[in-house]
Amino acid sequence: MFEILRKSFSTGIVTTAYPKSLPDISSHARGRPEIDWTDWKDARPAAAICPTGAIACKDSNGERTATLDLGKCIFCGLCADVDKAIHMTNICECASRSRHDLITSARYSLKSDGAHERMLGGPSAERPAIGAGFEAVGQQIKARASKLLGRSLHIREVDAGSCNGCEIEIVGLTSPVYDLERFGIHFVASPRHADMLLVTGPVTRNMELALKKTYDAMPEPRLVVAVGACGCSGGIFGTNYATVGSVDAVVPVDIYIPGCPPNPHALLHGILLAMGRIR
Repeated sequence: MFEILRKSFSTGIVTTAYPKSLPDISSHARGRPEIDWTDWKDARPAAAICPTGAIACKDSNGERTATLDLGKCIFCGLCADVDKAIHMTNICECASRSRHDLITSARYSLKSDGAHERMLGGPSAERPAIGAGFEAVGQQIKARASKLLGRSLHIREVDAGSCNGCEIEIVGLTSPVYDLERFGIHFVASPRHADMLLVTGPVTRNMELALKKTYDAMPEPRLVVAVGACGCSGGIFGTNYATVGSVDAVVPVDIYIPGCPPNPHALLHGILLAMGRIR
């Protein structure tokens, strides 16, 4: 935690004060989109404008299946601009143990013009945000790492081909504002010293072998966290001549952290969720 130095003008004595906790996430922070599934009139405009295909719809026999995939979503807000049933939230703690859990869908009957008539099958219940502040989550990680590993948590970060947006947020975790090391979480240079592999970006074909070797060099128990939309699904790059796509196409993934990029709160939530995978 960063320090605040105060000097008394009467005595000349310098004292140090520590803020009690970090402020909550700003209401202006861009989080996941939220859809009013019951009152959704037509999924086509949002699906057409979505740059990554995170919102998609498929018609068959007079019915439509509309899908929101947070693993592809870059939280750009374009869907909310064209559809009143969608609004952007500041909920960023969306990490999931399963790629499938990031996908929500609903079925609708259709009118003659292709708009939604009524909802036939609702989406599964959305997971609530973790609710705890950064400090509380960090302390939980510290306790779990001590209990499960008998020591602090060591992370090896691999940029497999990102734009460096996720790296900026990861570096932010080590800044004086968040000071991740006070929770016993350390970034290490060697995978042989690491408990967790934090992977960003769509995996480029030039980094595919390097990522596999890094994973193989880690001792058991080892955890893999895919960071950002690119790490979860390939993002706007997808699979092409230069990229393999998502991280799980190369190494097994334990936790997916959506976002473009996920902020420090989302990253810490994902790390906490990953700790629950160790038995």
